Amino acid sequence: MKNFVKNYIGKGKKIEGLEIIKINLKIEDLAKFSHKYNDEDYITVEIAKMKNPDKFGHDYTVYVNRLEESEVNEPAKEKETPKKKRNTSKKATKDLPSADIPF
Repeated sequence: MKNFVKNYIGKGKKIEGLEIIKINLKIEDLAKFSHKYNDEDYITVEIAKMKNPDKFGHDYTVYVNRLEESEVNEPAKEKETPKKKRNTSKKATKDLPSADIPF
């Protein structure tokens, strides 16, 4: 089964006062994700805003989204606990013979 896998390759932050996001990427990491199109090399990256900045103040993350083959792991089935049946049938009350008990 093929799934999209995000390969995180860098982080960045917005430059104050400008509409620019500065990112830092290692060339070594980028080269791993190059692909050919019309006999030319390309690298496609995606930049997403993080929910919370990291400890270095980075607000954005950079990743390469690739379609990769993965093993199909069937989810473990939970064992069903047997449900206790409620006794909803009304049993006929036994008529006990009346006995004279001397007390």
